Amino acid sequence: MALFLLDHGAGNVQSLANSIKRLGYPFSWISTPEDFQKATVLIFPGQGAFHTAIECLTDRGLLLPLLDYINSGKPYFGICIGMQVLFASSAESPSVRGLGAIPCDIVRFDDTNKAVPHMGWNTAECLDPSSDPPSTEGLSVTVALLLQRNPVAAEWAHSTTQYGNEVFVSTVRKGNVFGAQFHPEKSGAAGLAILDAWIKQSWTGRVPTATVTRVPRPPKPVDGFTKRIIACMDVRANDEGDLVVTKGDQYDVREKTAPNSSTISTAGVVRNLGKPVALASKYFESGADELCLLNITSFRNSPLHDQPMLAVVRAAAERVFTHVDPDGTKRPAVEVAGAYFRVGADKVSIGSEAVYAVEKLRTAGSGDGTSAIETISKMYGRQAVVVSVDPRRVYVDPSTYDGPYMDELVYGKDDGPTAERGKAWWYQCTVSGGRETRPVSAGLGFDHDLIGMIKRAVTVPVVASSGAGTTKHFVDVFQETKVESALAAGIFHRDEVSIRDVKTALQREGFNTRVI
Repeated sequence: MALFLLDHGAGNVQSLANSIKRLGYPFSWISTPEDFQKATVLIFPGQGAFHTAIECLTDRGLLLPLLDYINSGKPYFGICIGMQVLFASSAESPSVRGLGAIPCDIVRFDDTNKAVPHMGWNTAECLDPSSDPPSTEGLSVTVALLLQRNPVAAEWAHSTTQYGNEVFVSTVRKGNVFGAQFHPEKSGAAGLAILDAWIKQSWTGRVPTATVTRVPRPPKPVDGFTKRIIACMDVRANDEGDLVVTKGDQYDVREKTAPNSSTISTAGVVRNLGKPVALASKYFESGADELCLLNITSFRNSPLHDQPMLAVVRAAAERVFTHVDPDGTKRPAVEVAGAYFRVGADKVSIGSEAVYAVEKLRTAGSGDGTSAIETISKMYGRQAVVVSVDPRRVYVDPSTYDGPYMDELVYGKDDGPTAERGKAWWYQCTVSGGRETRPVSAGLGFDHDLIGMIKRAVTVPVVASSGAGTTKHFVDVFQETKVESALAAGIFHRDEVSIRDVKTALQREGFNTRVI
């Protein structure tokens, strides 16, 4: 038997390769049309925009050979984009035709009462529980296929997932074809078990599934979508050139000498809270739903030349089987994103470049397709781009201010911190580490005014960041702002609060979290 993986050239396929190596299976890569003839088992993984996948396969002469392979009856497993190309078309790229094996168009989620795209963990419920027990998996869904839309396509439905009040197909199966909208290679132990079971069944001879009548599954009162807890690591080189996880204020991460202290041996050195890969492994084992690596020195050198940071992402992706997101992307954005995706990253985060892009858009009145946000999302899909906001407060006199940000003013509460009483402020985005110092708010909780304002203004998922000091802070930010995720760094590094403690506290308050 010959297991082959198909790399369409635009997305993270390394994570699947790492997972299959972890499971102990030998494999080869499809590199030419002739390789399809050698394959007896094929997995097409990856992420990316629908049109990019089709165009890349077409340009390399692989699209029609892929369809021939699927029609041959040999086992095929499509993951994310590998499942989506089976459909006739996608709302992401209406003019681009897919393989059409599943005679249905992929439609977009309704974002009226939920964030789109679907980013996080959810529950996949099999339609035939006798053969496939229900399980909780990680889903990174950008579109939704509703069972009621097409009875013929519904014959392919293998499991469904509910997001908000919409039920969509999360896995498909018919004959030799199996497809998953989620990423089993990023779904921890449960995802690895799915991969292992499918490969074993394929090698021993899969039995084509019989076509059964599918009955539309109505939505339940509450979906299975979970709140995500993200562990963030600020990474930079120390004076010896080694990459370490550190923490500071305004990126000042050097140790200080305490007043009246006789200990000066560590004064001035880069604060070292651990090695990036070791901490990433620790947080994965502790139940982190996502890992964020913040490259706080990338403004000094092009990330394309930052081989140590790329090596960290590569090594982390080999040891953790959840989402890994590097931050610190600079121009040229698409090339930088591609470099990180090729070593195992799932998303890239941009900061200053996003501010410049918005300033340019507001001046011109529309985007011109050249910004980092536009170019990365066009190539790799909207789910691949995260905007990191470094805010600072601009204080004004509430009794006299009549400026352009009246609707965005936040007023200090009478029972709030003494320094904020009687004051008003609006939030300004900053660039190149220009955010305000935060000695007052550090560890005192998330800024609900800022986070709530952002959440109400957008329909994409929002991650709350900065200020967490206790498990209650996580509960409060989810209850009061309705964000999808919350991120912390120092309290995890210093073992002041564990990820398990955070999830236990959330579960007590009725929130869904991924079971550790």
